[in-house]
Amino acid sequence: MTARNSGPTVRRRRLGGELRRLREAAGIEVEQACEALRCSASKISRLENGRLPVRTRDVADLLQLYGVPPGEHREALLALARESRRHGWWQAYQDVVPAWFEVYIGLEAGASSISVYEPQLVHGLLQTADYARAVMRASLPEASEDEIERRVALRLDRQSRLREDNPPRLQVILDEAVLRRPVGGTAAMSAQLTQINRTTELPNVTVQVLPLSVGAHAGLGSTFSVLTFADETDHDVVYIEKGAGSLYLERPAEIRRYRVSLDRLTASALSPADSAALIADVSEDFR
Repeated sequence: MTARNSGPTVRRRRLGGELRRLREAAGIEVEQACEALRCSASKISRLENGRLPVRTRDVADLLQLYGVPPGEHREALLALARESRRHGWWQAYQDVVPAWFEVYIGLEAGASSISVYEPQLVHGLLQTADYARAVMRASLPEASEDEIERRVALRLDRQSRLREDNPPRLQVILDEAVLRRPVGGTAAMSAQLTQINRTTELPNVTVQVLPLSVGAHAGLGSTFSVLTFADETDHDVVYIEKGAGSLYLERPAEIRRYRVSLDRLTASALSPADSAALIADVSEDFR
């Protein structure tokens, strides 16, 4: 199986970051960029943060304003603008993907490393169809069966990247409470726990369990993911899902804070081998 294209999200971030760097290097204020595009300051901000599809013509106008001469650099940025407007593979699920989550899927698709702390549920990249179905029925009681099945299909499609060429490295730290919460019933939960251990047989996947005996720890009250990208110009992102929305942290100080928390959680959790043994034991309890 060949690796899928990472899609437009990472390209938008890369293009936006370069446009910001060029604007600041040229000593041009946001207001001047607004005048060039005849747009609001919020549009420039979203463009520079990679949150907005951008027209090639707008990029050309900004590059002219920033004094970028014709040449390889200019042409590369214009090509990046064109590529950033292409649809990602997840567009096939647009009917069930809210806008706030589409950004995350794009980042996940382009990440080289995904590190996660989950205190409540098995992470989506490890879920079985039955487990995912039970979670969605509980969280979306008014959704139709067709919508639930579409969402389950999307979740399973996301997981397929773990087995593609050049897959991301996935590190998941699960609170022990996740293992003991019978989502979907005992049979579904037993199968889910077995699936976790099967997935860790992949060389790029690591799962650790944070035992209840640890008590207070660095992840209390939060669920978060840290995404890293192969290109050094693409800075890390911390993703925090909150109800029907999300929060993205990209400032260096924020990234450091969550990396420290992740390191402390990793040190407090059971080793991968001991975690697998505990997961297998709990799975037997559900049989």
